[in-house]
Amino acid sequence: MEARGLYESPEESLKRAEVLGRLDQILNSWVKKVTQNKGYNEQMVEGARAMIFTFGSYRLGVNGPGADIDTLCVGPRHVNREEDFFGELYRMLGEMPEVEDLHPVPGANVPIMKFKFDGISIDLLYARLGVWVIPEELDLSVDSVLQGLDEKSVLSLNGCRVTEAILSIVPHVRNFQTTLRCVRYWAKLRGIYSNMAGFLGGINCAILVARVCQLYPNAVASFLVSRFFKVYSQWKWPNPVMLCPNQERSLGLPFWDPRRNVRDRRDLMPIITPAYPYSNTSYNVSLSTLCVMKAEIERGKEICEAVEAGKAGLISLFDPFCFFLAYKNYLQIDITARNLEDFMNWRGWVESRLRLLTMKVDKDTWGQLQCHPHPDGFLDKSKQFRSCYFVGLRRKHGGCDKKGELFDIRSTIEEFKNCVGMYTSLKPGMCIGVSHKKRSDIPLFVFPGGIRPARCSTGVGRVCGEAAEKSRNFSPLQAVEGVVGRKRKADEYDTSNKFRKCDYVAKSRSEALAGKIKVEEGASVQPSEYSLTPLQEQAIRTCSSLFDNSVEEDLTAPFSTAASASVVPQKPVIKFSCTSLVQANS
Repeated sequence: MEARGLYESPEESLKRAEVLGRLDQILNSWVKKVTQNKGYNEQMVEGARAMIFTFGSYRLGVNGPGADIDTLCVGPRHVNREEDFFGELYRMLGEMPEVEDLHPVPGANVPIMKFKFDGISIDLLYARLGVWVIPEELDLSVDSVLQGLDEKSVLSLNGCRVTEAILSIVPHVRNFQTTLRCVRYWAKLRGIYSNMAGFLGGINCAILVARVCQLYPNAVASFLVSRFFKVYSQWKWPNPVMLCPNQERSLGLPFWDPRRNVRDRRDLMPIITPAYPYSNTSYNVSLSTLCVMKAEIERGKEICEAVEAGKAGLISLFDPFCFFLAYKNYLQIDITARNLEDFMNWRGWVESRLRLLTMKVDKDTWGQLQCHPHPDGFLDKSKQFRSCYFVGLRRKHGGCDKKGELFDIRSTIEEFKNCVGMYTSLKPGMCIGVSHKKRSDIPLFVFPGGIRPARCSTGVGRVCGEAAEKSRNFSPLQAVEGVVGRKRKADEYDTSNKFRKCDYVAKSRSEALAGKIKVEEGASVQPSEYSLTPLQEQAIRTCSSLFDNSVEEDLTAPFSTAASASVVPQKPVIKFSCTSLVQANS
């Protein structure tokens, strides 16, 4: 990890400490100014103070170069969030030359102010305590600090309280830190590090690693990494991962308890915080993202077993996941705005809603269509104020659907767009569009250097079900048999302006569109550009169907690239069957 630059230099560590010291001075000056402006006496102004606490990766000691610092500001009861924190403090920071990219998010579930201070990224939260003067020796770990606080303040304090609880629970902090740094690095390279997208976040990884440290208190980091994958490959979700038992407290705050709360019973991968009020940190996980994570953990377990047997090196655990080579069909979500401020606000809102798209597709397709969201967004530099997000789509293995039955997710997409459009601060120019892209049509700006990589025959990565079904033999046509059209069967006979259920079903090649190709039983459609050697074909058959190029599947539902579009032209339809490709009349 040191060779890969995961540890920051001593100079950067010193700079972070200096920035935090400077920020502490600014926040104390801000509280004194607010106290004076509200007409309090000189003694009150003199004693007014704020305190800052760090949490997250920085407090856990696993932050890398360029990482942000999660910071909490604790203020007295007369300094509020709406007028003072997002008002006066925002104006003060905006006037400072060392502050850049200042972006307040008051409407977030946990209100936050993001900015860069002298090049260091800061995520600043605010909690208002129920006291007139903040004590010098303030201990946030005691439950009494939560007395009389508003909901937003409780949520803001939760980050610090959870971080301190984790550090107090793990048997050996140094081994915990090394293991956690390794697991976070693995999750990022494998494309499953994003709590917002429904994968693992920093706090999720910390709790999972801490639980393994509890199970093996005397183990060194290398052994803990191996056991991390072994433990969670065998974990029976939705059994929760908990570092301590949930206990009722006298404050009466709501906390995660499936015995009492029906909503908590729906959680698919509960990872529970060890500090009161206990909460599920992985409520964003959907059926599809859980399936992707389980497959990646299974892959990690197999690699660690091979390392222990002397058959492989641990370095293979950190092979990057080639997201844009792993699927044949994608959804591209485009967002645009008219200026930078609108774009930043619009992008933050859309990113917080993207998880709903995965959940809606899971629900509307009965869990048979896998959605794999890319954890990051991409800026399209060819157009101003435009960002793109991508979701890989694939029919899940082991489905029991009827042959030729289709997935129709058009209404799902429209429902998602309508949900995003409910943004309370929506302004003219804020648009969202969703379109279908084949692998070959992915825009070049998502690739490093703008160069599309050659498709490799191995090492792309796994998706749901392949780890458990390596030896499963099935027709590639069956694997992609209809990816669109199942939801609105009532529209099948609709002769109005609605789309027919079978519109835009997967097509193979341009020759198939002209009705020139008929695939006999046992044959395959293999475009010349994807021709493989006998050795490659053998590797494909023994690995997984992910690398089977015998047919190009196509998600054919028409998705508008403009938020206001309502009409999509009809196209010829190609239906898949297990033995032939037949052109249908449009």
